[in-house]
Amino acid sequence: MRWVIFIAFYAFFGAYAFQALKTLQPKAWVWWLISIAWSGVLVFFIAQFASGVTSRIGVTPITGWAFGLLLSVMVFKMTATSVLLSEDLVRFIVAGFRKVVGDPAPLLPGRRKFISALALGIASLPFGALLYGMYKGKYNYKVLSYELYFDDLPEAFDGFKITQISDIHSGSFDDPEKVAYGVDLVNAEKADLVVFTGDLVNNSAVEMKPWVDIFAQISAPVGKYSILGNHDYGDYIEWSSDQEKADNFADLVGTHEKIGFDLLRNEHRVIEKDGQQIHLIGVENWGRGRFIKKGDLALASAQVPKDGFKVLLSHDPSHWEDVVLKEDTHYHLTLSGHTHGMQFGVEIPGWIKWSPVQWRYTYWAGLYQEMGQWINVNRGFGFIGYPGRVGMWPEITSIVLKKGTNTVA
Repeated sequence: MRWVIFIAFYAFFGAYAFQALKTLQPKAWVWWLISIAWSGVLVFFIAQFASGVTSRIGVTPITGWAFGLLLSVMVFKMTATSVLLSEDLVRFIVAGFRKVVGDPAPLLPGRRKFISALALGIASLPFGALLYGMYKGKYNYKVLSYELYFDDLPEAFDGFKITQISDIHSGSFDDPEKVAYGVDLVNAEKADLVVFTGDLVNNSAVEMKPWVDIFAQISAPVGKYSILGNHDYGDYIEWSSDQEKADNFADLVGTHEKIGFDLLRNEHRVIEKDGQQIHLIGVENWGRGRFIKKGDLALASAQVPKDGFKVLLSHDPSHWEDVVLKEDTHYHLTLSGHTHGMQFGVEIPGWIKWSPVQWRYTYWAGLYQEMGQWINVNRGFGFIGYPGRVGMWPEITSIVLKKGTNTVA
């Protein structure tokens, strides 16, 4: 039934967009060509969706492309339709007025070429942006660098650099050369410590196998540490048995070791330098609402001195808002991911930062400070669902810890 409703909406918006095309282009072969292309996109998506469900693999590069093309066409149709509906409102008002006054002119004014051109022109903007995001935006890595100052940072760690990546979603990748380029950017930061904050795969541990050698190249003299995200538990696809799901999870945990990351599962590590310490704490996923809640902050911090300097790895920023900030213990810096910045938005530094994801998450991209504590929400290294990024580019974050007044530079 859901497919019938969806196809009906797809056809409705398509019919409206065709009105603009017919007004501007009278040649029938053009309409047929576009109609075949739009129908092909729909069939391609349905076939890939059915294949993903049957195979229990879920999201793959090919299903991602199918969804991305469908989304691009739907956005084009809906945008054009919104403009044409506005004109139709005016046309029907005029028709009603003519009927009342007995105007001999044609009852319903024809669709104007200017409005049709305007509708298609406006619709082409998001359509082109979505295609660009699929072609290039998804690997348009950005390195964001910050200096954070803390009064109680141990002096030995003044200038200590942490590089963060998050949300690899390896099952979506389709270009080893570009992924390797992103890893090279991570290494170019020459960080003391590299952390990965969850979602290594979309669904299955096997997704990561082609990428192990690339991500194993990440290096950091002090160490590499990681945590789990909501996608890492295999909860979003069907398994033939509980044992199969458990085996998949064991494989995923082992993959962290293969790429050289120390996986923290509600535990902590002491980072020492010149006889001084900071504490790196990693919790399993804890998310608001329907998301899995295996994160145990109390357990992870049980052996951490209350007055120690703490860096917390927690995949979902809602954990920081709902749990961490309410603790008596002061967590100096939390590193999260999860939101991807919705892979779509507008950012102009110092002026605007907007994405629809902000209607769901208070803390959704970049640095935030509350109660003297900081969180960085990484926009993610990879992508899922829509196989692209527009405005919210894939991110590598480097944070330098500095001794001084609690602020950012």
